Amino acid sequence: MEDYDALSVEQNHRLGVEHFNAGRFFPAHEAWETCWKQMKGTDEAEFFKGLSQLGAGYVHLGRGNPHGAMTLMRRGAGRIARYGREHRGVRALELAEIAGAHAERIEGATAADSKASIDAPKI
Repeated sequence: MEDYDALSVEQNHRLGVEHFNAGRFFPAHEAWETCWKQMKGTDEAEFFKGLSQLGAGYVHLGRGNPHGAMTLMRRGAGRIARYGREHRGVRALELAEIAGAHAERIEGATAADSKASIDAPKI
């Protein structure tokens, strides 16, 4: 795994997008978590925190933790939706809507005592 602390925000964000699009959600989460730490105290911090939470949500989904998945997807979606249609090359509003819908699907499947089948979005 990359040494995210040694990389710039731009490099970490690029890696986050690449990992997320390839279905490697844990390294995507790690890259964006580092961006969040690097941008603390700025208007950008919540954007990266939201992306990090989305990555973690899909990690939880893959590990069979539906409650953790839907909780983090909702939190992340709420954070990135504030950034409008597009921010830093991410279709933020669209991604937030998809993640929110996935959280709803997971919740419905959990209530029905079944497993939600979800294809993660691409950025």
